[in-house]
Amino acid sequence: MPQDDDARLDPRVQRTRTLLQDALLALARERTLDEIAVADVADRATVNRSTFYQHYPDTDTLLADALDTRAAAAGADLSSIHPGLGAAPPDVLVRYAEHLAEHADLYRRAFGEHGSPVAVTRLRRRVDQLSLEGLRLHGTPGALADLPPEVAAAAFGGAVIGVLVAWLEQEPLAPAHDAATWAWAAVRGWPAADPV
Repeated sequence: MPQDDDARLDPRVQRTRTLLQDALLALARERTLDEIAVADVADRATVNRSTFYQHYPDTDTLLADALDTRAAAAGADLSSIHPGLGAAPPDVLVRYAEHLAEHADLYRRAFGEHGSPVAVTRLRRRVDQLSLEGLRLHGTPGALADLPPEVAAAAFGGAVIGVLVAWLEQEPLAPAHDAATWAWAAVRGWPAADPV
């Protein structure tokens, strides 16, 4: 979350941010994200607009923080994935897919066509960083060996996010474990080149 260390330690700041996050998530269950204004969130959180702006620049950043907070509370913070190459998806990826499934309507809105660019960008950066760590540990697949490492990592990250978004669009939604398995298969199915 984009919070400075002092803000994380101040319980009043954390309490206000939690109020704002809860308000936005409640509103997002009632209407589309582009219909939710700062004034709506402030009213629902029982704070004024200036208080909102003391904590967040816009509703997109608030949504991204709210999604990150909920994922971490569910034990599904993707930053804790160890970039290994076992056949089974890492437990945290399964928990993340379970978290997405529990809140599928919200994530469909957040990651959909009229969703939150901040939330999607934050997720993409997190997955790209994990992919880069995995490439450094296990080597780059031959097909991607001539690409800069950050570009190769983006190819992996895009595959994971693409699988999860496509899964969220399914009706009925396949089990979360299947989605995690598909996402993991998309990145571990590449034969690795010998590390340089």
